[in-house]
Amino acid sequence: MKNIIVAIDGPAGAGKSTVSQIAADKLGFTYIDTGAMYRAVAYKALQQKAEVTDELIISVLPDIEITLKFENAKTKVFADGKEITAEIRTPEINKIVSKVAALVPVREKLTELQRKMGQNENVLMDGRDIGTFVFPNADVKIFLTASVEERARRRYEELKAKGFDVNLKEIEKDIAKRDKLDSEREMAPLKKADDAILLDTTGLSIDEVVEKIITLCENAR
Repeated sequence: MKNIIVAIDGPAGAGKSTVSQIAADKLGFTYIDTGAMYRAVAYKALQQKAEVTDELIISVLPDIEITLKFENAKTKVFADGKEITAEIRTPEINKIVSKVAALVPVREKLTELQRKMGQNENVLMDGRDIGTFVFPNADVKIFLTASVEERARRRYEELKAKGFDVNLKEIEKDIAKRDKLDSEREMAPLKKADDAILLDTTGLSIDEVVEKIITLCENAR
């Protein structure tokens, strides 16, 4: 039986990582959070303690080593051997990650890594360009979305639960800005693949979304 590749794309705050990890665990697939990889590059850029310019971001690329470990329905993210799972989910990272992801050298390097990761096993991979660019021949393509207001509310509650002092209206503005940057970038912009299934999660519970994803994947086996 051939390996199955599942591509889940969608904008910031759509809940891709949350539902994808649970679905992959239930299916027995390897989950690859490509967004975490871009966040890892953003994290390393911030560690340079200098203005985050395009040149600075590109300068950290040659030496960065990114590792993802998926166990018990959770992904641990490592950069250069150090676990940074929590550190990459901060408002500071949120503000610059689309800028990082828009740079062609960054996308080229991480796309190559992502394609290698998806070669030899059943994989569920989420991001912004998986079904359109990284794996255009994926067996299942899903475009996961929700209203800006719903995505902002989810991000607000997530950050508040972690102890961050955040403003809901500011998060709405940031998400709308990220949508614009992601959809207008030069290389592999965010868009729904022509053959992707649109799944609007507004008003749906995590369990309901997971079940829909599992059903689509099982039908592809």
